[in-house]
Amino acid sequence: MRFWRDADGRVVLAQWPNLPLIGWLVFAALAGISGGGHWRSAAEFVSSAFLFTWAYLELTQGVNYFRRLLGLAVLVVVVSSHLR
Repeated sequence: MRFWRDADGRVVLAQWPNLPLIGWLVFAALAGISGGGHWRSAAEFVSSAFLFTWAYLELTQGVNYFRRLLGLAVLVVVVSSHLR
C-alpha cells in the first residue's frame, strides 16, 4: 500500500530529522527559554519559518502519502496560527 510505503516498498513513518526540522527544534527551544520581548518573537518567527519549510518539503517531496498528508496538516496548522 503506497500510503505507508516508499518507492522501495519499505514502511516509512519517521526519518532522521533534516535541516528544517532541526532548525525548528533549536529555535523553538530558544523561544521557550527566552524571557520575552523581541528575542522571543524573533525566535518564534524563525522556528515557524523552519517548520513551514519542513511541511512544504514533506507535502511536495514526501516519500509516501502519509508523509505528504503529515506535511499538509502541519502546513495548515502553521499558516492558520499566523492568521489569527
